[in-house]
Amino acid sequence: VEVASLTEAIAAQGWATGVEVFNDTFALLRSGLDEWRGVAVVCGAGINCTGVLPDGRTARFAALGHISGDWGGGGHLWQEAMWWAARAEDGRGPDTALCSALPAHFGLGSMAALIEAVHLETIPEERCLELTPVLFEVADAGDPVAAAVVRRQAEEVVALAVAALRRLDALAEPMDVVLGGGVLTAGHGLLLDTIGDLLQREAPLATPRVVAVPPVAGAALLGLDRIGAPIAAHERLRDHYRGSP
Repeated sequence: VEVASLTEAIAAQGWATGVEVFNDTFALLRSGLDEWRGVAVVCGAGINCTGVLPDGRTARFAALGHISGDWGGGGHLWQEAMWWAARAEDGRGPDTALCSALPAHFGLGSMAALIEAVHLETIPEERCLELTPVLFEVADAGDPVAAAVVRRQAEEVVALAVAALRRLDALAEPMDVVLGGGVLTAGHGLLLDTIGDLLQREAPLATPRVVAVPPVAGAALLGLDRIGAPIAAHERLRDHYRGSP
């Protein structure tokens, strides 16, 4: 319904003779592939997935957070890290290095102080996203609690990709799974290795590919597709976002 309403609203502006509205999963998919066939999983502030086939079949998800069955993304992971750290400090949960690493990131001495600062918005929510990389650093250092959270994120990424492949009846076909968004392009070894292992087990013919270009590149490629631009134009665009002269 939002795609329909946005299409109508943009068309009413008269900016172009034709309008197509896609979310960032479609842009990621196009930026990573030349053929309109594959699965894209975006894990940035939130998490979403789309799968497409050349015959027009599409697998999509609402991606509205908890109410639509989602788990993960940077906006969720920092809260999950704080949940475990808070319980470690007050005795309700297992010990974890997150308990000291999270408040230390903001120069604070305890989780109690961090919880107070977040609650009173002394630390604004946009800065709380800085705690997600801290979670990955603690996990990479071998902390079992942090590592379990990272592995759970990997499971969610693979669950989305496999569900999309299953809905497209494509589990038995070779298929690229394009991974993008800040969480997936940051190069976290534990996360990416676990995704690779799980995907190999659940969809052996699927190949994960990390694509670290901004979604606007895919949007521009979709626009070039729409007007039938020559391959050279596509390559110039790709070179630009690859940083080529």
